[in-house]
Amino acid sequence: MAQILALSRSLHLQHKLRVGLASFRARSMSSLNTRARAVFSAAVEGVQPDMVVRRGLERHGDKLHVGGQSFTLTNNLYLVGFGKAVLGMAAEAERIVGDHLIKGVVSVPHGIQNTLRSHGKEKMLLENNSRITVMEGAKHNLPDTDAQKSAECIRDLASSLTEKDLLLVLISGGGSALLPAPAPPMSLQEKQDVTRKLAAAGATIQELNTVRRALSLLKGGGLAQCASPAKVVALILSDVIGDPLDLIASGPTVRSESSPEEVWAILDNYKLSESLPSSVKEVLSNSMPSRRSRMKNGPQEVKDNVLNVVIGSNTIALECASRKASELGLRPVILSPGVCGDVRSVARLYGLLSSFACCPGKEPPPELAAAILKLGPEVGIESWDLCRTMNVLVGERKEGWGATCLLAGGEPTVKLIGKGRGGRNQELAMRVGLELSDEEVKSGAVFLSGGTDGQDGPTEAAGAVTDGELKEEAASQGLDTDGFLANNDSFTFFSRLSEGRRLLNPGLTGTNVMDVHVMLLPPSPQKDLQ
Repeated sequence: MAQILALSRSLHLQHKLRVGLASFRARSMSSLNTRARAVFSAAVEGVQPDMVVRRGLERHGDKLHVGGQSFTLTNNLYLVGFGKAVLGMAAEAERIVGDHLIKGVVSVPHGIQNTLRSHGKEKMLLENNSRITVMEGAKHNLPDTDAQKSAECIRDLASSLTEKDLLLVLISGGGSALLPAPAPPMSLQEKQDVTRKLAAAGATIQELNTVRRALSLLKGGGLAQCASPAKVVALILSDVIGDPLDLIASGPTVRSESSPEEVWAILDNYKLSESLPSSVKEVLSNSMPSRRSRMKNGPQEVKDNVLNVVIGSNTIALECASRKASELGLRPVILSPGVCGDVRSVARLYGLLSSFACCPGKEPPPELAAAILKLGPEVGIESWDLCRTMNVLVGERKEGWGATCLLAGGEPTVKLIGKGRGGRNQELAMRVGLELSDEEVKSGAVFLSGGTDGQDGPTEAAGAVTDGELKEEAASQGLDTDGFLANNDSFTFFSRLSEGRRLLNPGLTGTNVMDVHVMLLPPSPQKDLQ
């Protein structure tokens, strides 16, 4: 009888411990979920258009300071811009430069002014008495006749300037589609057909931009060439990994070093040379430098008169997120702002990092570290960044630090095989959740992936938040995770899962510096329960 009572008490205590541990994990995940969302919000807030312009552009009297240089203002300032975040950038720039601004033209996405008003973001709109003309176009983020008209107005303004003038150029993600200026006699449709066929054939973004620049009057330094001999200052909000100036909006203020021979080589490689329209062949038969020199002055003059400054990027967003994580009692570790590659490989990496941080024992097994390093090249992360991160995670384990906030950013890719709704952030979050669910020892990690523009693919969500309970939660609600992934239908999955509470819905943010990933790794629950 005594043995039965002792066994009963033991089972009761074990049940209480399991309940207590489950309760702790639930509270911990809820807390980490809230903090992950706060960290993401801080990342987005740190690259708001008005904030990045204020950091990058200062005025003291009649002096304009930018990028370590100073320019004298004598009512000689003109402004042009193109991109998803440019409207907010232009509004803040006009507030800074004041009456020295004579005239401006910005090309922005179709419907953005009404959208910003409906989201309560009036500070990103121009004043009623603004000297800047707003032109909307590029519906569905594709070049169209409205965007082409905007580009013509921008070109006309730039071409009218003299050596006494200063042109302020505002550039953000989406700028390429908003500045279409096909070189004559080629039509916009013909140019689009060429780039569409290249993309379908598997051309890289670098190859696509090389061809775009060759077929454009304004890309690849063409805009700066039009503005010469005026001074040109470009403020750039980067949406490209590594912030390469020649790739952001196809580099309208960056002199292109590409030759027609390089362009022909790309077209030959994808077997498109023979099928090109005669107008495209005519454009490519002329060298780009000579074509542009006929527009105005020699190419060397562009380089001397242009200052390009990146004022906002994924790196800056991650730094702001890191500061917020520290405020919330988390230990921040920035992995990389250059995550790329297939979302399946990226998800696997995050699953391995979670296992590495939280596996039992004092030292993670060497084979786990080797697997992480092997994935590095596939996801665009240098070995030294992975080694540095793993060293920090080992140190946290040994020294008993609190929860860790692993931060990264970039732009992974999704292989489209289905017809569902979703985007790379929601699919990545879903796949990471399944990785965490399959861990032998669930770490209690929480993962968030979100697009800084507030939109993930053709959905109203920016991304999603997930954890190791995802698979069990989906099964309890009759949701087939494999089926949703096979159809690239992550938005529908998260919308149905627990009434959409895992979705990330910040609304339109007015900025765009690619994606932000936040993975919160909790401390050992046993230690906290003692």
